[in-house]
Amino acid sequence: MADSKASPLFEGGEAFFNYLKNERRLSPLTLENYRRDLRKVVSYCREQRIESWQQLDLHHVRRLVAQLHRRGLGGRSLQRLLSALRSLFNYLLREGAVKHNPAQGVRAPKVARKLPKTLDVDQLNQLLDAGESDPLALRDRAMMELIYSSGLRLAELTGLNLADIDPCDAVIRITGKGGKTRIVPVGRHALAALAGWLQCRAEWVSPDNSALFISKRGRRLGHRAIQLRLRAWAVQRGLAESLHPHMLRHSFASHLLESSGDLRAVQELLGHADISTTQIYTHLDFQHLARVYDRAHPRAKRVSSPEKK
Repeated sequence: MADSKASPLFEGGEAFFNYLKNERRLSPLTLENYRRDLRKVVSYCREQRIESWQQLDLHHVRRLVAQLHRRGLGGRSLQRLLSALRSLFNYLLREGAVKHNPAQGVRAPKVARKLPKTLDVDQLNQLLDAGESDPLALRDRAMMELIYSSGLRLAELTGLNLADIDPCDAVIRITGKGGKTRIVPVGRHALAALAGWLQCRAEWVSPDNSALFISKRGRRLGHRAIQLRLRAWAVQRGLAESLHPHMLRHSFASHLLESSGDLRAVQELLGHADISTTQIYTHLDFQHLARVYDRAHPRAKRVSSPEKK
């Protein structure tokens, strides 16, 4: 959590992160976010001469949130920080190190709701219908096809292994947030792109390497490398939008929902625990759902007035 071990604030820090990693099975990226957020809390505690977690109370947490907000930290980042702090204190409560959770009930400023950017079908065809046979191009196209075909998160894509793909049943096993596993279909275009990539992959890697997507040096591709490759690919294909992996995931969800209208199925495919998250991803809101309900449900349809008959 921090460099120093002199203060009780740092006691048990690594035990907490071992708990997050081994029991809650959080991803390395989430763990790093927790570390960064809790460093902010520790820095604030030093300023306030708080020497133990037991001294941190509700008013301190509220002042911390207000201070960070004034310094420009956004609502979503503050929500994440509060989530990390609540998790820490829940762990400390379990271990008997504290008697209260000062972050419980504290809310971050509301986040302005932003609709995710998506690509339309023509833009996706422009992006994916390429005839390049270069190994890098085959790999990049396979990654993009797979994200759009199956709605993967970036972390899910980087974590894929060869054994996760079942081309015979046209499905893929995905390990999502919290270590939860789901099985989703893979489209024929994505399967064809993967087959082309796998022929080249064998030339770059030793047989004992299980990673599906690798670099020329035979190492598993990381988040940043994939982001840069997709951005460069979009520029090369003449797209005005700045492409990032989640844009393909958003497009998957939006296009699937437009065609099927099945919000629950899209929720399952995306691996969302809460359907409200799916509504944000797919441009839906409760007003839209209410309009659909009013038009479709037999007991919701309004009776026409005599004047209109």
